[in-house]
Amino acid sequence: MKTALLALAFFSLIQLSLTTSAQVADTSYLAEVKKELNTVWPRNRRVNLVFHGHSVPAGYWETPEVHTLESYPNLILKALKAKYPYAVINVIVTAIGGENSLKGAARFENEVLAHQPDVVFIDYALNDRFSPLEKTKEALEKMIRAAQERNIKVILVTPSPDQRIDISDPKNPLDPYAAQIKELAIQYKIGFADPYIEFQKIVKAGKLKEVMSSVNHPNEAGHSVIANEILPYF
Repeated sequence: MKTALLALAFFSLIQLSLTTSAQVADTSYLAEVKKELNTVWPRNRRVNLVFHGHSVPAGYWETPEVHTLESYPNLILKALKAKYPYAVINVIVTAIGGENSLKGAARFENEVLAHQPDVVFIDYALNDRFSPLEKTKEALEKMIRAAQERNIKVILVTPSPDQRIDISDPKNPLDPYAAQIKELAIQYKIGFADPYIEFQKIVKAGKLKEVMSSVNHPNEAGHSVIANEILPYF
C-alpha cells in the first residue's frame, strides 16, 4: 500500500510538470514536435518517440519481470495523452537489458533510426560505468550525430540508482558518466534530463528503497522520477 501511494504521489508530479517545469529545460527544443502533437486530424501525423538504452527503459523490475506499462516510457505516453488528446503518439522501446552504449550504437542505424523517430531518448549510463569514459563518449557521439544528420531530436538521460553504489558520494563510479552526459548535451545543444540529481536527493533523505523494485531497477515511483524530468520538454 505504501509503495502504491508513493507511486501515485510521484505520478501527480508528472501531471504537474506538464504545466510547471520541475527542471530547467529548454522548452523550445521540441517546438516542432509539440506543434505536431497539437495538430488535429486530418492534418496530423503520428509522432514516434523511441526509448533506447538498457534494462530500465526496457521495463525490467525484479528480473525477469518486465513491467512495461508502469515504466517511464509508458508513463510519459500516459501523461502526454492527457495533454495532447488528438495526437497519435507511438512509444517505441528499443532498449535491451544488460546493454551498454557501445552495443547500442552498433545497432542504432538499423533498430532505432529505422523507426523514423521524432525524438530519441538515450539512457545507458547505469551500464556504461563498466566501460571506459572515452569509449562511451565515442558511442554516444556516434548516436547523437546520426540522429542530428536526420534532424531528429535527442534527449540524453542521466542514470537511475544502483543500491550497491552510494550516489550521494561524489566519488561514486556513476558520477563521471552523469557528468559526461551533461557535457555532451551542452556540446551538441540537445535535450538533457537529469533524474540522477533527483535520485541523489532521495538517497540523502534515506528513501531510496521506496523507489526501487530491485537492487538496480526502479519501481513505478522511481520510474515516475525519471518521467518527471523528461516531461518539461513537452
